[in-house]
Amino acid sequence: MAVTDAAIDKIKEMIVSGELAPGDRLPKEADLAERLGLSRNSLREAVRALSLINVLDVRQGDGTYVTSLEPRLLLDTMSFVLDLHRDDTVIQFFEVRRILEPAATAMATELMTDEEIAELRVILESLPAEPTVEELVANDLEFHHRIARGSGNSVLCSFIESLSGPTTRARIWRGLTQEGAMDKTREQHTAIYDAIAARQADVARSWATVHVAGVESWLRKALELD
Repeated sequence: MAVTDAAIDKIKEMIVSGELAPGDRLPKEADLAERLGLSRNSLREAVRALSLINVLDVRQGDGTYVTSLEPRLLLDTMSFVLDLHRDDTVIQFFEVRRILEPAATAMATELMTDEEIAELRVILESLPAEPTVEELVANDLEFHHRIARGSGNSVLCSFIESLSGPTTRARIWRGLTQEGAMDKTREQHTAIYDAIAARQADVARSWATVHVAGVESWLRKALELD
């Protein structure tokens, strides 16, 4: 593992230094191994590891390329890690959401175009009068995705998207057990939308905080963490 780690570090350094840019093809395995002073086996293991975290893209019969290195792509790995959480740690993900999502909502209020805000309204109105829990959660995810994307910050958006996995289970659980959860979600989404449409960043931030904190508070009680 120490040799493989050294190989990973050397490839990483080539990317960080700019010697390898996003989309570039790596030199042939034999040439790169010799240049880096590595065995071909060590290099192969390093490439395999970096491909698993979406840094490299191994194309059979074509070679190995540096990926786009976009935050969304690199943070896909974090989503996998977060999916392995224990139920009692999901509260910590909500704490992070409570920090990030209101900030993203305030930014989106200032940066979303009128057309994007109109699309947000369409998402809001597409929820059936009596939705299933699955429809509610899907609508909730899309609503928050559009706002996160509207923040204009791809890193922030990717972090919020990564947190959706572990928190989705909690939202489903809440929808199944808490009376009035669906109506409350609809009301809070409407309040967030109204604030965004009115370009009231502070109000939008406050409603986003209320929205996430409400689920977090319910979850704390459900898990008897209060």
